Amino acid sequence: MLAKAIPVTIPAMPTTAQLKKAVIISEKLDALEAELAAILGGSSAPIKAAKEPKAPKAKKTKRTMSPEAREKIAAAQRKRWAKQKKAVEKK
Repeated sequence: MLAKAIPVTIPAMPTTAQLKKAVIISEKLDALEAELAAILGGSSAPIKAAKEPKAPKAKKTKRTMSPEAREKIAAAQRKRWAKQKKAVEKK
């Protein structure tokens, strides 16, 4: 049984006319943004989204582990090593 070819559609590149129209629209948008800024008392520069000011980062303190926590982690690692060593010895 032969497999049917699946048609693949390749998006068409924009035509020169479409690109020219996009440039015209973009220029109109820039002009309207400048006009709006002038009406609202802003600068004639295009309006950009305002970023929220970041809060100053607090100085990080060094995190320490209790001796019990260190021993618990070490015991778990020793258990993993023993399991691995046992698996290698069986082969």
